[in-house]
Amino acid sequence: GVVLVAINPYEHLPIYEQDVIYAYSGQNTGDMDPHIFAVAEEAYKQMARDEKNQSIIVSGESGAGKTVSAKYAMRFFTTVGGSASETNIEAKVLASSPIMEAIGNAKTTRNDNSSRFGKYIQIGFDKRYHIIGANMRTYLLEKSRVVFQAEDERNYHIFYQLCASSSLPEFKDLGLSK
Repeated sequence: GVVLVAINPYEHLPIYEQDVIYAYSGQNTGDMDPHIFAVAEEAYKQMARDEKNQSIIVSGESGAGKTVSAKYAMRFFTTVGGSASETNIEAKVLASSPIMEAIGNAKTTRNDNSSRFGKYIQIGFDKRYHIIGANMRTYLLEKSRVVFQAEDERNYHIFYQLCASSSLPEFKDLGLSK
C-alpha cells in the first residue's frame, strides 16, 4: 500500500485545517502532495468501494508524531463521513489520553513525554460510511522501564506523580506507603 513518511515539525502548521481535508477528499492517490489525508482518503475510498476493512499503520520513532497523525486521520474520517457535526469522535476516542499518559509515558533522551504504549484504534462505520463508534486498545511496550532506565531517561510519569503526592491525605488510602 501507500507509505507516507511524516516528520513532526514541533509547531502547528496550517496544513491540517478543514479546507485541506476537503481538498484531499475524493482525490486519487498521487494527484495531490503526500499527506496523512491522502492516506486516509485512500483507505476510506477502498472501504466504501470494496466493502472491506482497511488498516492504516502509523509507525515511527519517539516524538515522530504518531498519535497526532492518528488524530488527523480520525478528523478526516469524521469530516468526510459527515460525522463531524454529530460528535467529536476524535476527542471521545482519545479522552483517556491524560490518564494513559501518566501510566504509560516516560522521559526519553528524545522526548520528555514519550508514549511507551502501542495503540490499536478500531473505528466502526455504518452503511453510509459515517463513524458510529470506536475502540482503542493499548499495550505497554517497555515493561523493562519499570525497573531500569537508561542514563538521562526517566521512569513512567505515574511513579513521580505518586511520589509527589505522598504527603496528601488521600495517599494513605492507596496502601503504597511502604
